[in-house]
Amino acid sequence: MAEQFERLKQKMEPILNSSKVQLYEISWQGSGKDRTLQVAIMHSDGSMDLDTCAEVSEKLSALLDAEEGFKEPYTLEVCSPGAEREIRDLKELEGMPGAYIHIRLKKPAGKLLETDGTILAADADGIRLQYRDKAVNRTADIKLDNIDAARMAVKF
Repeated sequence: MAEQFERLKQKMEPILNSSKVQLYEISWQGSGKDRTLQVAIMHSDGSMDLDTCAEVSEKLSALLDAEEGFKEPYTLEVCSPGAEREIRDLKELEGMPGAYIHIRLKKPAGKLLETDGTILAADADGIRLQYRDKAVNRTADIKLDNIDAARMAVKF
């Protein structure tokens, strides 16, 4: 399966580049006749819109129709990775100043182990995060190697 996805990624790359989007994930959902090939895409800023999904879906559909190994029935779904997508590569945080994220740390940074906050600054070593502690805005400098998990968050 991984080999098939790698081959697909290479073939999809020109289409994704021409639509100015990047691939977040490819996965099979369901089984048998109810299989869905889900292709999650996003713009470089993490956003996505319906028109772009439709455009990319049309182009990928033509590509996959010509691809061997796609003769069994399946449905193609081109979508956004979601508002609370996982941040898989922590280096991605460097390009996200102003982003609102949820993080969980491996070891507490002061009293902080898990929180939502806004990235004020980021570099290859870590991030400066502004978060709320009760009614007070605080900042914390967090090393990348201390982040256990990170994802985008929705601010209410």
